Amino acid sequence: MPDPNSKELTIVRVFDAPVEVVWKYWSEPEYVKKWWGPKGFTCPAAHIDFRVGGKSHVAMHGPKGTEFDKDLWSIGVYKEIIPLKKIVTTDSFADERGNVVPATYYGMGKDFPIEMTIIVEFEDMGEKTKITLRHLGMPAGKDQEGANAGWNQQFDKLNELLQS
Repeated sequence: MPDPNSKELTIVRVFDAPVEVVWKYWSEPEYVKKWWGPKGFTCPAAHIDFRVGGKSHVAMHGPKGTEFDKDLWSIGVYKEIIPLKKIVTTDSFADERGNVVPATYYGMGKDFPIEMTIIVEFEDMGEKTKITLRHLGMPAGKDQEGANAGWNQQFDKLNELLQS
């Protein structure tokens, strides 16, 4: 049972695609745009400078008529990249110009830290790839539950793409 006070969200998923293909969907903007955002969301922009010290500045847009019917931006700086093995990046909310903003900018809770860390580990399983995602600093409670649902919906979209 997860610790209700933990500020770490961990998700483990296995995808039906070789690690080289799954890696491409994480590292190349045209592929990120195909799956970024929970169910019903689109990704209208993904600016990715995929190198240590480079930035990712990505938008997701929610379903029409919802509170998320606008672009929600995030920004991160790549801290570690081990090809086909691991990606470590910071994670912050941002505006469309790439300025870091608090979560409250998007109407979310003030418990979100200004910067979190995302660690994604890729395990080559031949024709399959196991991903372990750790989102560090994620506030416990409803924010973490929402992030867990969002990440899993994104991963469902990614898995559908990889199978098509």
